[in-house]
Amino acid sequence: MNSLLKYLLILLGLISVIINIVLICLNSNRLPKCMSQQPQESLQVTHSDKSLVFADLTAEEYKSVRDYMWAQKDLKISHLLKAKPSENFLFLIDLLLPRKADVLRYLDSSGQKPPREASVVVFYGERGYLKEYVVGPLSGRLQHRDVTQEKYNISELPFTARTVTIGEYVQLFKLLCHVFQKLEKPLSESFGYIPRQRQLLPFEGMPRGIKSGERKTWISFFRDFSGMYIHPVGFEILVNHESSNTSNWTVDRLLYNGQYFNSTEEFMARYKASSLKKIVYKEIPNHASLKPRKKPYGLGPQQYYLQGKRYSVKNNQVIYLDWSFAFGLSSLTGMRVFDVRFKGERIAYELSVQEAMSVYGSVTPGMILTKFLDSSIGIGRFAHELVRGVDCPYAATYVDTYRYIDTNITQRFRNSICVFEHDIGRPLRRHFSDFFHNGYGGMANSALVFRTITAIGNYDYIWDFIFYQSGSVEARVHATGYISSSYKDDGNLQYGHQVAENVLGNIHTHFINFKVDLDILGVKNIFQTKDMVYKEVPLPWMPSEKAKIPQLVEQQIKTEKEAAMLHGAKTPRYLHIASNQTNRWGHHRSYRLQVVSFAGDPLPESESTERSMSWARYKVAITKHKDEEQTSSSLYSQNYMWSPYVDFSKYIEDNEMIVNEDLVAWVTAGFLHIPHAEDIPNTVTVGNGGGVILRPHNYFNEDPSIHSPDGVYFGQGSESDCEYNKMACLEKDQCSSTLEPFTYHGFEGVMKFD
Repeated sequence: MNSLLKYLLILLGLISVIINIVLICLNSNRLPKCMSQQPQESLQVTHSDKSLVFADLTAEEYKSVRDYMWAQKDLKISHLLKAKPSENFLFLIDLLLPRKADVLRYLDSSGQKPPREASVVVFYGERGYLKEYVVGPLSGRLQHRDVTQEKYNISELPFTARTVTIGEYVQLFKLLCHVFQKLEKPLSESFGYIPRQRQLLPFEGMPRGIKSGERKTWISFFRDFSGMYIHPVGFEILVNHESSNTSNWTVDRLLYNGQYFNSTEEFMARYKASSLKKIVYKEIPNHASLKPRKKPYGLGPQQYYLQGKRYSVKNNQVIYLDWSFAFGLSSLTGMRVFDVRFKGERIAYELSVQEAMSVYGSVTPGMILTKFLDSSIGIGRFAHELVRGVDCPYAATYVDTYRYIDTNITQRFRNSICVFEHDIGRPLRRHFSDFFHNGYGGMANSALVFRTITAIGNYDYIWDFIFYQSGSVEARVHATGYISSSYKDDGNLQYGHQVAENVLGNIHTHFINFKVDLDILGVKNIFQTKDMVYKEVPLPWMPSEKAKIPQLVEQQIKTEKEAAMLHGAKTPRYLHIASNQTNRWGHHRSYRLQVVSFAGDPLPESESTERSMSWARYKVAITKHKDEEQTSSSLYSQNYMWSPYVDFSKYIEDNEMIVNEDLVAWVTAGFLHIPHAEDIPNTVTVGNGGGVILRPHNYFNEDPSIHSPDGVYFGQGSESDCEYNKMACLEKDQCSSTLEPFTYHGFEGVMKFD
């Protein structure tokens, strides 16, 4: 018995040893976790709280401004989220950017910090007008002042210029329900409409009318599917909602299967008498669904950081290698960065999105006059949470934003900005020497991407600011989402292509306007252009023979009108904001504006609505900086197109000198979209975008990326040497990624009408 116990103990001991040996072997092959923090030596500058001068309002600041405005008894502002048009409503609170000169004194000369203030918009339904206020200082005892006259040269803005609020939509939907009760039989037989079960979903055309003061909206209806935008049913109604009293709203016209009717009564009478072309309802599959047609399998390439992130985000400032910048997200205009510096020198004071505009072609009333100006709805307003691993790399850094627009509480939008370093996938530069000195020198193109995505109705815009190690910055947008469509009718193939049964994808333009406030070695800059001509010259060694060779043509532009480069006109290919200082070789130190665009034609100036989007006339326009010329568009441009309160062309009309002045470039890019079958279910980003690249041009004495830690160099015989070739020792830096769990809260901030 003792011998048996002894052998059993020996056996258990051997098993324990074997298990431990196996565990040691398994663990010895397990990769260490990748670093989560950035290596400090990669950050060339340190964070500064001075970036906060550009920071969006905090949740506490929004609340304090709201509470202050609510407390002003004479303003009689409603506290309701769904305030009726007849009530006074606090529509918008946003950061008021300080004057540039004050900010520069604070940043560069130890000047006093500019007071922090908010811009406030109130819709006065009781009084029938709109007003804007400045509220501040946010760090002290709040006061407000009316700035409507100062900004727009008018004491009160017209009530019909306002954006449609959630409260107004609620009233519109009540009117539609009342109309649908009258029309239930034809809606059921034609479109399968079942009250509270199978709805018809509305989509509105803009502008709302054909002249100033009108508020008459054509509303088109679509099947109750996800991706409704490509399921038109051929039914539209014109609603007159000019009055702040909703009981005065009326349905003025109807369109059914290409036929117009002056009232619901006329339509019902004609339908009952069968004296119109009827639509017969038919069940169809949802060709707009984004659910994959096959169950996903496998996993595509993922990005992670072997030695930690080489950038840092603190408050509203990003530092990346030699770059630093402050950032914000305006509810109206969207993404913007400020005080952009490379190697400590300010390249740009501001780089920002200004406007996104589309003009549509159609024969149906819901789209025939449609021109969307998205900042009037709010570009930044619709920046929802980004999806890890799809909208941005999984391991990116995500930033929350707060905003107050068309609400009664401050809204938090989690993870609505992402920041990541990204290998573009092609070398920034390289050369393989095949002759004489055999060797290889190159550098991977790793760049920092600052991104947000805005889903405005049917379209999703991906906004990127990209910072390259060569000293270049790119502002870029790509469009995806759903096309707008109309019911296929006789003659409308002139305005697009059929993309599904009875569905026409309508032709439209996309124009995007960027503000580029470059400060090249200070605020005293000039505007230069460069191009080429072929010039016939005699050959120096054989004067009797001639050849046409390219020759450089340079010019300095002196006035704003000269510097307004119209779309369609011949524009010099090199456009520069330059300093009077020169580099080592005697050339003006400058940055080049390189526009990347496939834009359609801008709206003709003879059109009555064109002045509301007059910025789109110009591929590039250079103006003298003025704090009063902060934006190229306005909140009111969409609904008051015929008499806009911001007409960008007026910035140029005064034709000021732009020699040794603080210059701003307004850049328009975009693309023409002729929808096609492959836009079903969704438009892809490939080829659907545009932007502007800011490139150093004689700004440096050599390419600054030659100093990058990412450079690779080796000669014949030293291919495995790690000193100048980190790729040769990459296996030593292997690690397993450390990823945060997948979460998503994006549906928290969606618009609700019930």
